Amino acid sequence: MLSAKPWTLEAILRLVLGVIICLSLGSVAAVGLHYAGPPGSKRILFFGLLAAAILLLSTALFLVSRPWRVEVLLSRLFLLLGCLFFGLSLAAGMLKMDGTPPEVNAGERMVITEAAVLVFLIAFLKGEKLSWSEAFGLSNRPRHAVLSGFVVACVFLPLAEGLQISAGYLMTSLRLKPHEQQAVHALRVTTVWSDRVSLAILALLLAPVVEEIFFRGIFYPAVKQAGFPRLALWGVSLLFALIHANVVTFIPLFALAVVLTLLYERTNNLLSTISAHALFNGLNFALLYLFPRANA
Repeated sequence: MLSAKPWTLEAILRLVLGVIICLSLGSVAAVGLHYAGPPGSKRILFFGLLAAAILLLSTALFLVSRPWRVEVLLSRLFLLLGCLFFGLSLAAGMLKMDGTPPEVNAGERMVITEAAVLVFLIAFLKGEKLSWSEAFGLSNRPRHAVLSGFVVACVFLPLAEGLQISAGYLMTSLRLKPHEQQAVHALRVTTVWSDRVSLAILALLLAPVVEEIFFRGIFYPAVKQAGFPRLALWGVSLLFALIHANVVTFIPLFALAVVLTLLYERTNNLLSTISAHALFNGLNFALLYLFPRANA
């Protein structure tokens, strides 16, 4: 049975804001790494906007990583809104100057974004004065938790493949064209080994850790402890599937989220869901190269 967790509504709001800011920071940083505009005043202006946007968004990220005391709440909120408004405005101007389509360097953008979210989560936990063990039960029979996660991933993979194939056939019969997830497409089309390594790190490490901390580790117990256990299970699982923004994988990911939530409830250790998520991604990663036509 899952033990009580110290997540409050104020902490959840700051967490969601932090993730949104990280998404913006990831996009800004990825565009800045590949800017190929002409030299001269336009380049200077572009990188000036880039530096200012990163500074403002990083300041906003720092503000939401620390608990808000009542006596400084208004000043903290005004400062946060100011940093967000001007930071996002400068970022929008920078992106307009660049003009690169969002699908370009999508894989690298996802890696940078997930890494930024992970750094924020570390700072967030430090601000809450919680250890990883206290927050996610990492000391509760860790070997058993990891082994349970591996078993669940191996058992669930064939079911997920069947659900995905069925969804693909259904879309085809309705004359709808199935589309791959952005990360899967980026992995398939890239021929550069450094990009493949980066995407492998995303699939096997960053995504499992970040998504499990956010959805199962924090969001699920917070909603459950607020008095809505069913909403916590089904609603958070639905949100997990929706954020991947892919019709074909929606049902498999929803089922995976439900299974991972039940696994966390049973083991009371987030290592179980992280290991299951990582192995599930790893097995799909391997299938993508072993059977490329089957996954096309």
